[in-house]
Amino acid sequence: MQLIIGNYNYSSWSMRPWLFVEYHRLPVEVLKMHLGSEALLSKLDQHFSDRKVPLLITDTAEVWDSLAILDFLGEHYPQTKPWPIESEARAVARSVSAEMHSSFNALRAEVPMNCRRYYPGLELSHSAQKEVQRIMEIWSYCRDRFGAGGPWLFGSFTIADAMYAPVVMRFRSVDIEMSDDIKAYCETVNHSTAVKEWIDRALNEPEKIEAAELDLPSQVLNS
Repeated sequence: MQLIIGNYNYSSWSMRPWLFVEYHRLPVEVLKMHLGSEALLSKLDQHFSDRKVPLLITDTAEVWDSLAILDFLGEHYPQTKPWPIESEARAVARSVSAEMHSSFNALRAEVPMNCRRYYPGLELSHSAQKEVQRIMEIWSYCRDRFGAGGPWLFGSFTIADAMYAPVVMRFRSVDIEMSDDIKAYCETVNHSTAVKEWIDRALNEPEKIEAAELDLPSQVLNS
């Protein structure tokens, strides 16, 4: 089984299944390729993902959407317990994961994921601020209702945490006013071994994609 991903620094969709694979130490080969490179496009032209990453390739199947890849991996490796066991919690986890998948376009546009940069002067639009508020409400709701068993959204690490990890990376890049419980969740994500590995790879990655860099004063993030 092979997982093709884009750049560690920029590819938020790639981060999601990679994090699940790394967190659980799954026997999946990861092939990282530079976004937009001819080598990547040539590789993807052999498959059905419409030149998109991430892409999971097995002996018999191809899966080319982050949430679908996560679901596939969870079914293939049920010991990972990809969704909460309890029915209501599982339904909520699926709901918030789907909402992450389809929403928050203003935040995505205004704060592209960039693990290497902090933008102290960036002011979010009203639309992006509303999305940030909704995200924090989701995290608080999940933690308050279902998070008693541990520090993740539903206690233990699930697909929902993988889906929201790139948002935590975006929050590293801008000034976001957070409550103590939101700060604690962000610290859980940032201090996890798998996320620290992703950030380390992003910081040491040589490629730079100008289109993904904001034309604003910035500071280098070291960790």
